[in-house]
Amino acid sequence: MDFQTGPIRDASRAGDYGHVIELSRKARQMTQAALGQALGLSQSAVSRLEKRGSASYNTDVLTAAAAHLQIPPALVGLADGRTSQVQTRDDDPMHRRTVLGGAVAAMAAPILAPAPDTHDATGGQATPLRLTTSAYRRLDGTTPSRDLAEAVDGHIRLIQTITRSTTSDADRARLAAAGSEAASFAGWLAWDKGDHGSARSWYGGAIKAARTAGNALLTAYQTGTLAQFEAHAGNGVEALNLARRARRVLGEHRPAVADAWLSSVEALGYAAAADPHRSDRALTASRAGAEALTADQEPPPWPWVFSFTPDKVAACRITCGARLGLPEWVLAEDVEALTTGHAKQRALLVLDIAAGHLAGGRVEAAFALASRALDTGLQYRSGRIVERVRGVRRSLTTTSPPKVVRDFDERLHGVYL
Repeated sequence: MDFQTGPIRDASRAGDYGHVIELSRKARQMTQAALGQALGLSQSAVSRLEKRGSASYNTDVLTAAAAHLQIPPALVGLADGRTSQVQTRDDDPMHRRTVLGGAVAAMAAPILAPAPDTHDATGGQATPLRLTTSAYRRLDGTTPSRDLAEAVDGHIRLIQTITRSTTSDADRARLAAAGSEAASFAGWLAWDKGDHGSARSWYGGAIKAARTAGNALLTAYQTGTLAQFEAHAGNGVEALNLARRARRVLGEHRPAVADAWLSSVEALGYAAAADPHRSDRALTASRAGAEALTADQEPPPWPWVFSFTPDKVAACRITCGARLGLPEWVLAEDVEALTTGHAKQRALLVLDIAAGHLAGGRVEAAFALASRALDTGLQYRSGRIVERVRGVRRSLTTTSPPKVVRDFDERLHGVYL
């Protein structure tokens, strides 16, 4: 698209940034509804944006639209001193959606620049859709799931809209793979909110979409992800059945990372089924696989978006030990080295460590850790963390709890998520 001459440049010089967005959108054959879904806006809001003329604009909206449509920022007044911010309340839901959309688009923009795949009749949209999902994953570490969920729902609707208009089977398969990854992330968000029914539904949709894509590795990954969820939910037999199904999908010649990761999932399943011997055996296999992967220093194949390392196996062992009531598993690891990184994941691991202390009779240490995790749960409004906190509390059964526990109960009593 030529941004240097013609109507787009003229509209930019006149300060009519809405018209710049409209012309760019039409050049990419995108509807107002599709652009709105990508930005977290309604179709009517996009229409008003495009007809705004030379009035003031919300820079978050301009940032999101420019990144999504690959418009040079200067053409919508973002790099030449002509920006004007419309004042909006930080707690306004529409403003939050716009900020999230802008943040995702800005994160993805540098890697959206290459020309689309000429063999992809979707206009190369499957790749940026996957990149957008990855950007949302990065935001998950610092953003409450309740704020992300609505934006991710819109992202999934956009994928569905594009897929319905696609006539090529090959392009439909690419978009199905992108939809599978997005649905799996929506399942994670529902799980973090404590909505297990929706989480199962999203994970099931992710498996179905992966099958539609004809991608065995993606299908196995999504099936293993559902197995992991069921293990954490306490459904050990279901988790193990799903993990075996994932292995069958891949056959004997599966990638090393899949083998190591599925072993960790099976360890969680055996722990949920109260089988420490088989859980330990699965953890040993998983650690050996992770150490081999670390030695090879090869990046994991998609859909693995994070490396699978021995530290992750160590964290899994702590979780299994907490489930099995084995403090020696929990406290034998270098827990300080493991409790870094993603705040919500760290809080869940801290709660497993608290459970280990509690199983070992160290009540004060356990509830000091549980209190830290509760702080994180409240900060990110994570139903999963708060419910896990309650689970740790339920595991202590005494008619005369010490003061640290009574104080903890008083605090927990007023928590509603």
